[in-house]
Amino acid sequence: MKYVGLEMQQERNNRRSVFLLCCFPLLVLALTFIACYVWGVGAVPSAMGEDGSAVPQESPLVLAMDCFTQAAPWVTGGVALWFFIAFFANTAIINAATGAKPLERKDNKRVYNLVENLCIAGGISMPRVQIVEDPGLNAFASGIGESSYTVTLTRGIINALDDEELEGVIAHELTHIRNHDVRVLIISIVFVGIFAILAELCARLAWFCARSSGRSRGKGNAVALGIALGLLFIALLAFIGYCASILMRFAISRNREYMADAGGASLTKKPWALARALRKISGNSEVSSVHEASVQQLFIEHGDGSGFFNRLFATHPPIGDRIAVLENV
Repeated sequence: MKYVGLEMQQERNNRRSVFLLCCFPLLVLALTFIACYVWGVGAVPSAMGEDGSAVPQESPLVLAMDCFTQAAPWVTGGVALWFFIAFFANTAIINAATGAKPLERKDNKRVYNLVENLCIAGGISMPRVQIVEDPGLNAFASGIGESSYTVTLTRGIINALDDEELEGVIAHELTHIRNHDVRVLIISIVFVGIFAILAELCARLAWFCARSSGRSRGKGNAVALGIALGLLFIALLAFIGYCASILMRFAISRNREYMADAGGASLTKKPWALARALRKISGNSEVSSVHEASVQQLFIEHGDGSGFFNRLFATHPPIGDRIAVLENV
């Protein structure tokens, strides 16, 4: 693997963060224009003159541009509002998705002292420490700034690892914070992940309206069916946006895990301890309380399955490869 210095990695991640933040509103505006164009095509009726010749109609593109011009300020305002909410509520969103709770020094002095000692040794600001009450062996870091940086451990990993192994895992997560990896990941999950939420919400509402139309009669039936079709169209656009956001995530290199492993080993001076920890985590990393795949990419290990396509779209390199690198340090 090509050597990348800390400053270079931080600079790369800062560029990726800006890239994702810029792509999000551009993608939303592009989807809005597609919706306006489809509306423009449907709004142009076919008309025939008295002599049977076609009557010139306004171009769908002209109608689409007019619709888009009116909609764009509202869409931009909605994007800005979501950015504002996501910036201040990203920690709450991640905690809600994972069930993470604060872990104070009085709750577990062992864990708190390990985090604090590593921060002092590495010159890193002390993040908040949290716990997920789950027997799975996993951990993750999150946050987009000093005030929101967090290291979260599962109950299972705290109980299963000895001090040296747990220290290696915590050092790995602190390296993600120091390298600004977590900033890119949180932007990818929270800021861009709205597409998945919107697609699922509209699909559910469309299904409800379609069922209502089956029970209604006359005009009420037609209205409910029309709403259902409109929601399905919005869901389709949101799904397209979600697929595009997945492609954006390829800006987040899987090499971040190798670099975090290397940074963690450098911080503790015990690469073998992190290798042992990863070996224990392997096959036991599933956190049953977390079902959202986009959130799982935060974890120290997320088994994406075997096979060519699973490896192609995996968010983490194979854990066996990571162990081999650490054991050869």
